[in-house]
Amino acid sequence: MVNVLKAKERTSERRSQVRELREQGGIPAVVYGYRIDNTPIAINMGDFMKTMREVGRNGVIDLDLEGKKLNVILHEYQEDPIRKEVIHADFLSVDMSQEIEASVRVELSEDAEGLKDGGVLQQIMHEINVTAKPDEIPEAIKVDISHLGIGETISIGEIRGKYSITINHEDDEAIATILTPRTEEETEEAGEAAEVSGTDEGNATTESEE
Repeated sequence: MVNVLKAKERTSERRSQVRELREQGGIPAVVYGYRIDNTPIAINMGDFMKTMREVGRNGVIDLDLEGKKLNVILHEYQEDPIRKEVIHADFLSVDMSQEIEASVRVELSEDAEGLKDGGVLQQIMHEINVTAKPDEIPEAIKVDISHLGIGETISIGEIRGKYSITINHEDDEAIATILTPRTEEETEEAGEAAEVSGTDEGNATTESEE
């Protein structure tokens, strides 16, 4: 599904104008790639958030830059750490007939046999790098871990055949594993080791201050 996002070209990168744009509900952005040079643009925050909710992180957007139509994907973005608002966005213009690389988040199924027996889930890979045509890039790669027991791991090779896209990882790279639960004795030993380490660091600091 292609969604339209309107944009205007920015003529200045001065901080005062960027700040004014944000105060008016806009986002400073840039678009580059297929059929366009690196171009500063401005988009509306509300329109951007609505579009991203509809298409997802890797979805194709129909960017209308003052009448010029481009197929783009959100390449990178910056977020305000406090307000959690997008403060800058980079859009990559793409040729729909050509494959591109993208990072796709990993979505694990909720339950695994090993968890019922007290095992601990360790997700090793949170994103998977893939190559595909822009409109074939999935929003997420879903990995079924329901069969995993304690001490078992699921790797790239076990999911490769479930997707028609190219997965740019080796077959033996681990996605997730179910760890053996720590015994009470191991937990206590780890706690004691941490206390000793903290004491040693404190002594070292005292000695250096002296």
